[in-house]
Amino acid sequence: MKVYTLKRQFNGFKKGTQFYLITESEFIGVKEFVLRTKDLTNSISINENELLKNFIFIKDIYYIE
Repeated sequence: MKVYTLKRQFNGFKKGTQFYLITESEFIGVKEFVLRTKDLTNSISINENELLKNFIFIKDIYYIE
């Protein structure tokens, strides 16, 4: 799972808010991403341009059981 943080205020979320990337999809060249806040209370759906402009990739998290 990938973790992102906000570069600047976006859609009512404060700078520095951390998000998990839940899913990404592509249809006819248009990429869409669904992110959830780290506390899992809110989610947003954004396009690739919004992701690149407003978010910074932090790390990959792998769960091994």
